[in-house]
Amino acid sequence: MTTLSETPSHRPHRRIRRHPGARPGRRAGGLAAAFAAVGLLAVPFAAAPPAQADAAAASAATAVPAAQAAPTALAVICDIYCDARDPGSATGDRVPVTATIHGRTLRLHVSDPDVMGWGSVEGGQPGDEVWLDRSFDGGKTWASGSRLGATTVPGGSTGWRTQMYNVDDWNNTGVGALRVCGKAGDRAEIACTAWARNDRNAWSRSTQAATALMMLWDRNTGLFETNGWWTGANALTAVVDNARISGMNSYRYAIAQTYDKNVNARDGQFRNEYLDDTGWWGLAWVAAYDLTGDSRYLSTARADADHMRAYWTDKCGGGVQWNTGIAYKNAITNELYVQLNAALHNRIPGDTTYRQRAVEGWEWFRDSGMINSGHLVNDGLNDSCANNGQPTWTYNQGVILGALAELHRATGDAALLETARDLADASTTSSYLNPGGILREVNEGDDCNSDGASFKGAYVRGLGKLNAYLADRPYGAYLDRQADAAYGNDRDALGMYGPHWAGPLVRPATGHGCQQGALDLLNAAEAG
Repeated sequence: MTTLSETPSHRPHRRIRRHPGARPGRRAGGLAAAFAAVGLLAVPFAAAPPAQADAAAASAATAVPAAQAAPTALAVICDIYCDARDPGSATGDRVPVTATIHGRTLRLHVSDPDVMGWGSVEGGQPGDEVWLDRSFDGGKTWASGSRLGATTVPGGSTGWRTQMYNVDDWNNTGVGALRVCGKAGDRAEIACTAWARNDRNAWSRSTQAATALMMLWDRNTGLFETNGWWTGANALTAVVDNARISGMNSYRYAIAQTYDKNVNARDGQFRNEYLDDTGWWGLAWVAAYDLTGDSRYLSTARADADHMRAYWTDKCGGGVQWNTGIAYKNAITNELYVQLNAALHNRIPGDTTYRQRAVEGWEWFRDSGMINSGHLVNDGLNDSCANNGQPTWTYNQGVILGALAELHRATGDAALLETARDLADASTTSSYLNPGGILREVNEGDDCNSDGASFKGAYVRGLGKLNAYLADRPYGAYLDRQADAAYGNDRDALGMYGPHWAGPLVRPATGHGCQQGALDLLNAAEAG
């Protein structure tokens, strides 16, 4: 059992370890999982119960009475208080989500000071059922937290409530969420509210988004949901940046655990055959070093930069190739190369090597032809070493901005900031990239699991770094507009974001790219 190294930032709490014996979560299957993502389930009770634990298969005739609301098969979680507490003792009552079924209203009640919640059913009749589900991966699975406090409306009543249960399992499983489910006693269908949680580690837009992203962090692998490699570097960077910008340190434990679990993976030291992957991880460890001061992170970032340097070739006059076995020269790899080397120079006293590499990298990139006549960056160079005309992905417009800010810090060359402003002006005013004024990825889909789902986050991160570096904060209004749109149109009750900042909200079943991108956006807006 591993205890998290930081305490939650909501308020000081006395931590009690959870009782041993919890069963691992099991993925909800088929339509149940799909409907769970949007928070409403209305299917035959016997055919598709809301949680696929053994206890969830019980019929109305075997509903658990109130006196037995804490199922003995489930481990009891303790935080300030232990599970199965009387709601009459709650010190708060907030209702973030509701659902209806056959005239009944289901409500999730959250007591933020107690970091607990309970469910209620109203407008019903004796025999109606109500219970809680609890998830530790943002509502993807909940088998070991199914039918908590399951109870029925007693004779002579039209409503009833469960006992209170903890939202988080801070010492073991991590960040949690609750929902309420119920059914009419004389009907087969069930309904569930959307997932929601207490306000611990969610006092601002960015901290709420960081907490939701950490629901998708896999403590076994040290990566994020679906275990994407380079996207994991970006997600970790977003969490680290949030700790620096917001001051919330509750998730610093993920830095060391990610490092320890993965430092020997692939080619070691977060190196692999894709040189852009290596660059993303190198910058993640620079960010980790800035936050923690741990020198091993800076050493790994140096190893990553050196690995990239080994694949600087003469083709097209210079530049780092995309893959150790593929000679393609592309924008993102070389933008990352410039930023990483400049960042290392700015953190290593007396360095000249990384500074020279960064300057050389920028001068080659500037003259390569990848920056088109509209001051947007295309994907790379063709076999003739000319601009290949491939899409102007958003991340190619953003990383270079962070790189130029770092390089100006390293050199003091005023021309670098003039160029950065030209590039940032072009991307922030492009109607192609900002239809209706809101950033949209080229060929943006409805998923959060593809590479492209992470691109917008990298864009606003780079733009935010430049904006914070410039005294007049010229892009603050742009970042605020994007953040307002995403917060208002692309967020659910749990603080999870979809792919479309302008809306409508789409919540794909898997993937952390959208949440990482939203956190990067909210970080940048807050910093600016």
